[in-house]
Amino acid sequence: MEAVWEFVRGNWTVPIEILILAVGLYYIYTYLEGTRGARILIGLAFLVIVLTVVSTLLNLVVISWLLRSFSLFFIIALVVIFQPELRRALTELGSHRLFGSAFENRETIEEITDTVFDLAGKGFGALIAIEREINLKAIAETGVTIDCEYSKELVLTIFQPKTVLHDGGLIVSGDRIQAAGCIFPLTQRENLDRNLGLRHRAGLGLSEESDALAIVVSEETGQVSICHNGIIERNFNVDKFRNRLSHLLLLEKYEDRADPDESLEA
Repeated sequence: MEAVWEFVRGNWTVPIEILILAVGLYYIYTYLEGTRGARILIGLAFLVIVLTVVSTLLNLVVISWLLRSFSLFFIIALVVIFQPELRRALTELGSHRLFGSAFENRETIEEITDTVFDLAGKGFGALIAIEREINLKAIAETGVTIDCEYSKELVLTIFQPKTVLHDGGLIVSGDRIQAAGCIFPLTQRENLDRNLGLRHRAGLGLSEESDALAIVVSEETGQVSICHNGIIERNFNVDKFRNRLSHLLLLEKYEDRADPDESLEA
């Protein structure tokens, strides 16, 4: 009994380390699930494990030496392969509420709500990004600089189907329209609903690479969606949309939450 107690005292940290590693690997897997890099990671991990086991069992000195020698190369390769995912993770950490302040202009939220549902009612497709803590200057430079006070009439004009800028994204910074006709990065996730069009994929892509909110109005259905932190929430009515936008930007309590089938994690 004393020997068992000594063994437990000498190795009590092992179960804790295993638990931490298991939780960490689980969250890494769920974070990367559905991305193109996930398949590469699984294939590479399987190859390394097989070679390590075989070289150990058969005492293959050369293969063991190669695995040790190329370990740094594997790490660099993983950083390159998962550069978008790493950038997204660091972005989410840096944009945590602990490090930043909330959006403060309630009037702009009301104007955006009116604009979005006017667009939906007219059958105009739209993609609107609301800048938060992370500057979207690089994205704005892909479009046409406007830099004027927010105006519902101007937004409706921009997204009128016959205008030059209607296919791009609009960036709102504070109470000003920063740029229009912008090119947003497309999400690389492969497990999305096939019915999601380019606007939705662009909105998701922007939300994965920054802390911005992307509002999408479907040209085909008039459905309004919000993309944030790699998640898309759909099927909003006016009140639900206003409440959700206030919750995300002003940190107000959100009473009428979306149903589970109305949001997709991306």
